[in-house]
Amino acid sequence: MQDEFTLDQNPLCLKHGVKYGKLFFWFAFAGELWLKKIMAEEKVRIDKWLWAARFYKTRSLAAKAVSGGHVHLNGSRIKAARSVQPGDSLVVRRGELEFTVIVLKLSGKRGPATVARTLYEETPESIAAREAGREERRLIRSPASRPQGRPDKRDRRKIRKFLRKD
Repeated sequence: MQDEFTLDQNPLCLKHGVKYGKLFFWFAFAGELWLKKIMAEEKVRIDKWLWAARFYKTRSLAAKAVSGGHVHLNGSRIKAARSVQPGDSLVVRRGELEFTVIVLKLSGKRGPATVARTLYEETPESIAAREAGREERRLIRSPASRPQGRPDKRDRRKIRKFLRKD
């Protein structure tokens, strides 16, 4: 693209708008303003992308995670205002889970989960590590350690008797 761009130089100008690739923008001002709008569509903030890709439920939670150091872009810690581009590698930690993903597409809007899954590709190493962690946690939890439910009348009497004993 050219730095200096006017609408009369653009062969893609239409009667009521500007066609740029598959996108169609309405314009009210001539010159550089619509070009900046098109250029802005190519960059998305990392917190907005994480929200759109459904790693976090709200954008503010995504921003807190980024500023808290739970998200790394290409191996380095970043700020929430940093833009993400296709091909970037992200490491996202949510609790005990850690996802390593490659950004495939950009989106600033939150859509259905099926669309969100197309925005990134998780690496095979990440999938294997998550599965190993899931299996490890499953083996650590034993079924005997879980309570059967609420104590019944007899159990409550035993508990009271035990607690009163000094």
